[in-house]
Amino acid sequence: MKFMILIAFFVSVMQVVLSDRDAIVVEQLSNVNPDGSYSYVYKTSNGINAEESGKGAEFAKGSFSYTSNDGQPIALEYEADENGYRPRGDHLPTPHPIPDYIQRALDFIRNNPPENLSK
Repeated sequence: MKFMILIAFFVSVMQVVLSDRDAIVVEQLSNVNPDGSYSYVYKTSNGINAEESGKGAEFAKGSFSYTSNDGQPIALEYEADENGYRPRGDHLPTPHPIPDYIQRALDFIRNNPPENLSK
């Protein structure tokens, strides 16, 4: 019985591996304009989706999604501009909240800057 379960597991893993290896692009659109603006979209048969639009080195906004190896759906949206790259997604780690006593200290320092010490 254990052998049959092992064989069934192996076959299911191989189907996933083969489906990724044999994936094809089912939709692909791309547009590049003389002013430097652009957009693209693509989708594959194994569920990978991506899209982006932007303008040269000024800004970009887009998203992509796929299913991770452990079966978790991954979806990420992002923006990139003069303020940096800002990704958003439920799977991304988030910082711990700042403890109240630390936030009060930071607020105090911000509201009471030290006097010029180089007199």
